[in-house]
Amino acid sequence: MFTSQTSSFQDSIDVEEKDDFDSDEISGFSQKTQLNCYYTIYLYQGTRSEASGENVAWNQRRADSTTSQEDFSLTLIDSSLPSEAEPELRTYISRRLSKGALLGGMGNIATVELSIPEQAVGCYCCLLEQERSPDQPDADGNGHVICFMGGSEKGLNLFRLELDKYVQGLHSSLQTPELQNLETEVRPYLSRWYEESVMHIHRVVQLVQSNISFLLHAALSHTQVEVNNSDERTKADVSRFIKAASLQGLSQQDPTTASLCKAISEDTPSDLIIDCSTSPPTLSNTVSNRFCDDWIQAFLNAAERCNPFLLGQILENFKLKAIQDMNSLKRFVRQAEMSHYALFRCCQFLQGCGNGDVLLQNARAEHSDLPEACSIITVLEEFLKEQAQAQAQAQAQAQA
Repeated sequence: MFTSQTSSFQDSIDVEEKDDFDSDEISGFSQKTQLNCYYTIYLYQGTRSEASGENVAWNQRRADSTTSQEDFSLTLIDSSLPSEAEPELRTYISRRLSKGALLGGMGNIATVELSIPEQAVGCYCCLLEQERSPDQPDADGNGHVICFMGGSEKGLNLFRLELDKYVQGLHSSLQTPELQNLETEVRPYLSRWYEESVMHIHRVVQLVQSNISFLLHAALSHTQVEVNNSDERTKADVSRFIKAASLQGLSQQDPTTASLCKAISEDTPSDLIIDCSTSPPTLSNTVSNRFCDDWIQAFLNAAERCNPFLLGQILENFKLKAIQDMNSLKRFVRQAEMSHYALFRCCQFLQGCGNGDVLLQNARAEHSDLPEACSIITVLEEFLKEQAQAQAQAQAQAQA
């Protein structure tokens, strides 16, 4: 049992060595190559929508950058792609729109082949539709198509939610086809998509280094994290990392907020404090376990290679392994209600997984209304406590 469990855990960590998660395939660039990132924004106009005289004049001036179909037209507004590559992208986007493959507000990720050094590159594209007039609710609407290109399709898929959220931040800036705020607002915003939507995990690992295990444990145990003496970007990065590493909403039976708050107040009374007034930052009220510690090197290796896509994959594997262990514990607890041997196996499992404190905290929150399960969990908590005390005594004797 322990052999298979250890093997499965090691497979989760060794993401860099597995063919299914080849680091170059995920990132779209090798360790020695700098990743190129691109953006493009188009004006999308339905042919049945009424365009103002001002819009028509603007479209006529951009006729050489417009692709027209039966139901819509697509006009280039701005792009960081090489001039020979942009028409290729416009043709691809037009094809997707013709097939109805781009739904308003929902990002779509695919691999596109363009005349750029990478040739094949991951492409995220999203159609942001303008609100339709109450007078013409059935008319084809206008909007903008935003495209981000960089890395691979597999890598971008790891950050789909972040990219969706980032694109939505453009809504208030896209009021007119001419985009008079292009140079002051829109272009700078589009240019930062990679730094803001992909690199935040890398920045957090670089910030705390080997202390990343404390953040991982805080995320799993629903511990609040407070960042002091830092800029707003660092605070936002840490908050996004904790949210990305958290299992809330992912487990089969998500604990209620009230149950989690009770578990937090009982088991982790102190917030994790990150003080950025020193370099490196000073962390207080730190708690970790063997499970979180075992992931430190994987995060550090990917961060050293400046590979944010691999970091995203490692974080997903971390969560997946934690969920698998949580589901295993639930199964053992149900069996232990009827079998003493199952209770013994449950103790063995908790001792071997290295994440017993977190698993039991979540299990207690989820089974708070089941007396028999709570009794089993109490026995398991006492077992882990005795094991920890025995280990501490053994270490003290060894040092004496």
